[in-house]
Amino acid sequence: MTLLERPRLSLLQIFSMSFGFMGIQFGFALQNGNASGILQNYGAHVEQLSWFWLVAPLTGMIIQPIIGYYSDKTWGRFGRRKPYIMIGTILCCAALLLLPNSALFFQAKSALLIGAGMLMVMDASINIAMEPFRALVADNLSSKQSTLGFAIQTFLIGIGAVAGSWLPYIMHEFFGVSSSAPAGYVADNVTFSFYSGAVVFLCCILVTVIFSKEYPPAEYEKYHGKSEDETSKFSNIFKDFKNMPSVMRQLGLVQFFSWFALFSMWVFTTPAIANHVFGLSLEDTSSDKFREAQTWTGIIFGVYNGVSAIYALMLPRIAKYFGKKKTHAISLIAGGVGLIGMYFADSKTDLLFCMVGVGFAWASILSMPYAILANKIPSGKMGVYMGIFNFFITIPQIVNGIIGGPIVKTIYNNNAIYAIVIAGVFMLSAAVSVLYVQDN
Repeated sequence: MTLLERPRLSLLQIFSMSFGFMGIQFGFALQNGNASGILQNYGAHVEQLSWFWLVAPLTGMIIQPIIGYYSDKTWGRFGRRKPYIMIGTILCCAALLLLPNSALFFQAKSALLIGAGMLMVMDASINIAMEPFRALVADNLSSKQSTLGFAIQTFLIGIGAVAGSWLPYIMHEFFGVSSSAPAGYVADNVTFSFYSGAVVFLCCILVTVIFSKEYPPAEYEKYHGKSEDETSKFSNIFKDFKNMPSVMRQLGLVQFFSWFALFSMWVFTTPAIANHVFGLSLEDTSSDKFREAQTWTGIIFGVYNGVSAIYALMLPRIAKYFGKKKTHAISLIAGGVGLIGMYFADSKTDLLFCMVGVGFAWASILSMPYAILANKIPSGKMGVYMGIFNFFITIPQIVNGIIGGPIVKTIYNNNAIYAIVIAGVFMLSAAVSVLYVQDN
């Protein structure tokens, strides 16, 4: 059977199809910028943070292949991918409402454990929504539009991340919402930002669910071929893993270095700048100065996401000139230099310049590996292979989550800034390894 080229989509269609990513990243940015600070507010020590963050990659590794497998086989009145996207959205919105309120219902270590539990629910829900979302984009985009589609997707991710990262600061500076709170509690500006995040998340997802289309089975087969037999066993995931395209295996090493670095940045930036830039002691996790450091983490995270949104729009043209591999390598080098540069920052404003390089790397990490991979995946298995590819994102985070905290405590003497420096080294290693990917 000769497969037809998928119809070209208009820019408006690509935007509406990817618009939900903006909401997902809005919630994800709130988590990245504030979760470590919230857990420290509840009493977590620096060396424990990576253990609490382990729930994110663990749930992703388990959930994404399963959701991908079943979304490949779902044909119902509500679509193929959309039911899973909506389930993940509803659960994540609930977690956004509950995470900053754990101390209202529980005290001391119980609040810490419940907060960690809500972090787990939030991560699991984002994974439920995210995996079929990526498969939806890959289902609908033609090979000639894959780089453009993933670039627009990354642009919207950047917009959502900037808004989510800066919202606690905006709440305090422009709306007068208090950024102070008693020890063991989360400040109002963070709490209300999480409430807003739930609303934005839901609204953005509804735009995609309502206005984007999914091909019905007969039409889908014209572009992708006949789907795998509905009676095929779930255990075939392990066979698919064994038979994954070679380019996916090669990208695995690149992803390992990249996501090991990102995990360190997300987990340790708040304690790193609190101690290294603001000069606070390790025990100071409830003062106004510490909460300023927590808010400033959101500010600099917003900067790298804003840079990534702009840079993402330039990536198709840059990739056309240099090729996808060299474009990704150059971007990763910029990210590595930015992370290492945080060690030499003399003030909090110096950190803004470091995040420019990180923004280049983040935009490329979110788009270039998928653009390289999109047309190498067998027909009818887009969902399951996108889920399997997520292993190369979750495994490095799990490794970092297990060893990162003890290394910070025993080797770095609780100086979290050194974890950021090593993250920069890993980002440079990713840049070298991508050059060896055979992208024919």
